[in-house]
Amino acid sequence: MMKQRNVATLNNISPKGLAELTTNFTQVSDPMACDLWLVRSADLHAMALPPRLRAIARAGAGVNNIPLERCTNQGIVVFNTPGANANAVAELVVAGMLMAARDVVGGINWVRGQPADSQISSRVEAGKKAFSGTEIKGRRLGVIGLGAVGHLVANAAISMGMEVMGFDPYISIEYALKLSRSVHHVTQLTELLEECDYITIHIPLMEGTRGYLGAEQIGRMKPGVVLLNFARDQLVDERAVEAALNSGQIRRYVTDFANEEVMQFPNTLVIPHLGAATEEAEENCAVMAARQAADYLNNGNITNSVNFPAISLGKAIYPTRVMVLHRNVPGILSKITTLFGEANINIDQMVSASRGGVACALFDVPVNVLRDFAMQLSSQPDILKVRVIYGREEPL
Repeated sequence: MMKQRNVATLNNISPKGLAELTTNFTQVSDPMACDLWLVRSADLHAMALPPRLRAIARAGAGVNNIPLERCTNQGIVVFNTPGANANAVAELVVAGMLMAARDVVGGINWVRGQPADSQISSRVEAGKKAFSGTEIKGRRLGVIGLGAVGHLVANAAISMGMEVMGFDPYISIEYALKLSRSVHHVTQLTELLEECDYITIHIPLMEGTRGYLGAEQIGRMKPGVVLLNFARDQLVDERAVEAALNSGQIRRYVTDFANEEVMQFPNTLVIPHLGAATEEAEENCAVMAARQAADYLNNGNITNSVNFPAISLGKAIYPTRVMVLHRNVPGILSKITTLFGEANINIDQMVSASRGGVACALFDVPVNVLRDFAMQLSSQPDILKVRVIYGREEPL
C-alpha cells in the first residue's frame, strides 16, 4: 500500500494538475508538514526547507525562485516542466514579430484616443498611414536555440513564408527530427546575426549564457533588425540594446520582461510576461509537474529534475525499493552495495545515474527493508537522502 503523502500548493495550481496526484496525496495548508511542494512563481529563497520535504515541483520551466543548492544538499529533488508551455510561448513570439512589423499597438492606442463622433471613420482613414508597416513574408528570421520553443517558432515562420536560419550546437535528436527541413541550420552564430531581419533567442539562462547577446553580437546584426526576447531578460545586455535602439541598429525590441531599465527604451514593445499565460499552458505545466512528482514519491523515478539525474526502474512492484541520493564520489556505490550484502539483503535489480557532483541509485529487493538499515545507509559519508518505498507484498 502506498504511503500517504502531504502536498502544499504555494501558488494557484490548475485543478487538472492536482487531479493527477494519486489517491495517497492529501492537500494541506501547512507547507512545513509536507512531502511535496507544488509551485509556480512563489519565491522560496527565504523559506525554511522542512526535513520532511522530499520534492518541489515547479509548474513551469524557470527555477530561479527555488534555492537549488540548499535543496540539493538536503536531498530534495526539484522538478520543472520543460516544453509544457512551449506552444503558448511560440504563439506569442509570432505575435511579437507581427506587432513589430506593423504598428498595431500604436494604431490601436491612437484610435482609442480619438473622440467617438461622426467623423471617426474619416479621421481613421486619414491617419492610418502613420501606422503602416511591412509584411514578414519573405523576411529572414534567425532563431537562436532550437529546443522546445525555438523549433516551433522556426516551423511557424516557415509556414508563413519566412526564410529561417537556426543556430543550436546542442540541438537534441528529438527537436532535430521535428524541425522543418526548410530551416537553414548554421554552425556559426555570426552568420545568423549578420543576415537576419528578425532575431529571436530561446536558450536557458545559466552563468554561461548571461549576457549572451552583448554589444559585440548586437554590433554584428543587420541595421534595422528586430530583436525578440521571450526567454529571459538577462540573456541580453540591455544597455547594449538601448544604445542600438538609439542608433537605429535595432529597429524594434520586443520583450516579455518588464524592468525599470527597459521601460525607458525607445521603439520597444514590453509585454507583461504573457509567454506562458494561457489556460492550456497552465494546465499542461500543472499536469506534468504533478505526474513527475507523484512518480518520484511513489516509485523513486526522476524525470525532468534540475538538480538530480534522470533515473527509473519503472513502477515499484518488489516488496521494497531503496532510493539513495548521494554525492558523486568514487567508491560510494560499492560501499552502498557492500552494506546491502552485510545486511544479508539480496539486490534483484538496480540502476544508477549521475549528474555533475550528485548521483542517484535505485535498488529493488525481495524483502521488506527495516528502518534500521535505512538509517545505517543515511549515516554514511556523502549520502544526501535515503528513501524506502514499499511496493507489493510479494515480488513478481
